[in-house]
Amino acid sequence: MKLSKYIGLLVGAGLGATGAATPAAPVISELLYDAAGTDAGTVFVELFGTPGQSLDGLFLDAVNGSGATAGAVYMTVPLSGIFPADGVFVIGDGSGGVTSVPGADFVADVDFQNGPDSVVLRTETTILDAVGYGIFAAGDVFAGEGLPATDPASGSSIFRFNPFLDTNDNSVDFGVLGTPTPGTLPAASAVPLPASLLLLISGMIPLMIPRRRTATAREIST
Repeated sequence: MKLSKYIGLLVGAGLGATGAATPAAPVISELLYDAAGTDAGTVFVELFGTPGQSLDGLFLDAVNGSGATAGAVYMTVPLSGIFPADGVFVIGDGSGGVTSVPGADFVADVDFQNGPDSVVLRTETTILDAVGYGIFAAGDVFAGEGLPATDPASGSSIFRFNPFLDTNDNSVDFGVLGTPTPGTLPAASAVPLPASLLLLISGMIPLMIPRRRTATAREIST
């Protein structure tokens, strides 16, 4: 996992640009809910947490966002296991304990609807993280944080720019990966920066260019 490159690009830039952010653990770090072909056995949800931390007692709720049952939980997945040394835990969709998701740490029915819907990570009493995805209209129920994440094309996943931070706004925290990366945090070269960070960096560039010192009138006269 190219964690050092990822931290160098995003934590270094993100800490200064997201002052309202808070440390995030555990969080939803990537979600593929609409595969290019069949969803069965190929979709997944990836979590990021503290290495060695148990997932016992955690649950994933899938919340319907539209229609007559908007706001209802249509699927609950009890989790178990331990976050591995790199902190990345993949839950692959499967039937009979079998999944096509490479490197899945846990297999369960996580064939999420294509949206507008939300996925909530919680304990028995506390919501730890939530992401809403898809195009929400008036009357729909959004159970994520802030505003929905970008709605990607089939076969693309949504992923958290920085798994160490959570601004509590899905539209800021999540981007799109054309090639999903279950079990691996994207390397720096593959991660598009949020527009807010690009704006900040572009504004800082002129301040970083050395300027030639101009002599004062007193220095010229002497």
